[in-house]
Amino acid sequence: MSLINYLTRIHFADDVLEEALLAETAALGIRRPLVVTDRGVLGAGLLDRLLDSFDSRTEPVVFSETPSNPTEAACRQAAEIFKGNDCDCLIGFGGGSSIDLAKAAGILVSHDGALQSYAAVEGGTARIRDVLPPIIAIPTTAGTGSEVGRGALIILDDGRKLGLLSPYLIPKVAICDPTLTLTLPPLLTAGTGMDALTHCVETYIATAYNPPADGIALDGLRRAAANIERAVQKGSDLQARREMMAAAMNGALAFQKGLGGVHAMSHALGGLAGYHLHHGTLNAVLLPHMLEFNAPAVSHRYTALKDAIDLPRGDDLSEALSRLSCRIGLPKKLAAMGVDRAAIEKAAPQAEKDHTNGTNPRRATASDYLQLMSAAL
Repeated sequence: MSLINYLTRIHFADDVLEEALLAETAALGIRRPLVVTDRGVLGAGLLDRLLDSFDSRTEPVVFSETPSNPTEAACRQAAEIFKGNDCDCLIGFGGGSSIDLAKAAGILVSHDGALQSYAAVEGGTARIRDVLPPIIAIPTTAGTGSEVGRGALIILDDGRKLGLLSPYLIPKVAICDPTLTLTLPPLLTAGTGMDALTHCVETYIATAYNPPADGIALDGLRRAAANIERAVQKGSDLQARREMMAAAMNGALAFQKGLGGVHAMSHALGGLAGYHLHHGTLNAVLLPHMLEFNAPAVSHRYTALKDAIDLPRGDDLSEALSRLSCRIGLPKKLAAMGVDRAAIEKAAPQAEKDHTNGTNPRRATASDYLQLMSAAL
């Protein structure tokens, strides 16, 4: 049986897309969904498979202009298409960017005002009401876990990359079909995979008390550490792809507990105009530095993390994860991604204000974040 019920309904199985999509659109009475996707998904031929899955009574509309880091302007475009075509559902089909954009568009078509007023750091969580159209999330990468997450990361018109957080943003249905990830290129497999791994690590050491999330995070970390290299080296390895998709799902199921400073920095850097930085790759570069910073407060939690990645307890966790990231082809330094001193100086104050900083196990200020990013530069 492919169905999982936890925070939402999750169909998880190889080649489950067609069966699950037909069943869920029928159950929800959907006749005119807006499919939110990106050019990469179109180029890989995956959109055709999705569109062929609908029955003859369903007339999907497609928005394929999702940026690599979704913007408020793109969200408005999708919302206008949704309203102009009398759509009745949003389907996020792609990586976390497409799914996040679908969530934000759902706010715009059902709430008044700009997205800024719904950002968590602006007190917006309480303003998001249970009036959004149904959202179905279908990931084609294994990284963000946005298909089961309560948040969306959007670059607002003022340039800040902020989180929109609400239980009402959790998609009604997630369809996790590992076969959709088989054509993902190695570097994207690596970057998205390290995003999933980072979610598991940061959630496990976050300050909130949530034993179920801890258990899910450790399970996700085990799966990611054991399979990420195989998925990168041999993209056709369906078992490795399946385990990485499970790791991504687990990471997002668990990060209801909270994240930490790695994401505070990657959110801040990812929102900078003109840089176009990949979120998961940023996480991979920054994670070792944040683990060293957090060690005085939470190193007692590192033993379980070492066990999960099959690392001898006497070895250094941050060094081991840095080596893993390099083995799968990701850069070791921010400069290799095009980050410069001006970027980190702009990002440091935003990192302190980011919603994920609140659950980092050691208090981090803008000055701390500047030092951390300087070390990673």
